[in-house]
Amino acid sequence: MPHPIQIERRTRWLGPALAAVALALLLAAPAAAQSPGNDAPAPGPDDVANAPNQAGPTDGIPPAPPSTGADVAEDYFGPMGSEVDRRLVGPVQLLRSGRLSRGRTTIRLPLYRGHTSTGRAFWYILTDTTDRDNAESLGLNHSPKLHYSEVDSAVRGGRITRRGLVVDGHGSVNFEPRRRVVAGEGANAFPPRVNDPGSVGSRDYTPLVRIRNAGYHVYNAPIIAGNLPADRLRFCNGDVNHDLVHDRVVKVCPNEKGDGGTVTIRTTPIFSFARPALYISMDSSDPVTAALDEATVAPALADVPTGADDGAFSAVERLFPIINGPEGRDNPQRQGLNSAIRDGLAPLQVIGGIPTVALDYSPLWDVNLGQWTQNAINRGYRARINDEFQYLNLVRLGHITGPNGSRFGSTGIVVNCPIVHRFL
Repeated sequence: MPHPIQIERRTRWLGPALAAVALALLLAAPAAAQSPGNDAPAPGPDDVANAPNQAGPTDGIPPAPPSTGADVAEDYFGPMGSEVDRRLVGPVQLLRSGRLSRGRTTIRLPLYRGHTSTGRAFWYILTDTTDRDNAESLGLNHSPKLHYSEVDSAVRGGRITRRGLVVDGHGSVNFEPRRRVVAGEGANAFPPRVNDPGSVGSRDYTPLVRIRNAGYHVYNAPIIAGNLPADRLRFCNGDVNHDLVHDRVVKVCPNEKGDGGTVTIRTTPIFSFARPALYISMDSSDPVTAALDEATVAPALADVPTGADDGAFSAVERLFPIINGPEGRDNPQRQGLNSAIRDGLAPLQVIGGIPTVALDYSPLWDVNLGQWTQNAINRGYRARINDEFQYLNLVRLGHITGPNGSRFGSTGIVVNCPIVHRFL
């Protein structure tokens, strides 16, 4: 059965260092109801706005329908520009290998079965690759930056064989732990007092694989289930056993041959350069982040260098959580980690470049944590942020700092969150 998140609020200060880690790491709201099925037709804006497990109707994700304030129904409006030219305004589905649900709260992706070189099977998805041609062919995201992720243990080697992908070593994921988060009290709902992730990778587990006999390209291949036969993994109608699969999986349906199928994964709303978008959170180098974001602990991702952003040979883009943004379920300015835990909605994080918006996209995000200063709050400056440069300007002006007035910058934590869709 799915694991409920347990939240208790108790006053306990864990110290600035742990607070900085814990506060940085809430990248999605607590689990909510499952979304509508994936076989439904493409959604209209009203369907998306009122979908479960998504930002609420006051959140501004997705945008209001063009018929708002007009004298004609939405059906009278012509197609969006991106339906003619993907370079124009959205909506644009970026991870085109999958099918978005009616509410766009989940995406159904192809499911693959691979093996380690020690003979253990595992089930995985593909989301990103350095191979531009294969990205186009398979509907994956193209991310040249992943070429620079092969530092120490961050990328495993692999090869294509007659039975599919075989990766080096015996890196695996244990999906049996029960995800549990116990939050604190006070002005900030963090740091959490207990952070138990629901899935934990071995020390040599990483979702990144460089395939030696396929052009030496790097693929993002997160594991969603371990060494299981297809019949034990068949939850085609939901009611998934999260002792067996990734916590963000809401349906999984292997085929009869037991070598593939489909898997449905919950999405998270975010902002990139003022555009509302979606990604899926799969892995984190840090257990606190993994617990808060329903992700797998992937320790080897900690070997990916952080702090360089778009400098030479950087494998990461930046993600900008805010601790103490405006709160209130009906507040149109709502945002942040405190709100996510108190209001039960997504924190609406700001991220860097995504495909079709910037050239420097990577599914590996370097977590940069910020906090509004009390002076900025007293002056009424605190509001929702939806753009990286808007955020950085607030840092430059001193209105946002690191936790508790510390220097703003990288926490050193890497999260694997492939982009799925942009609404604008």
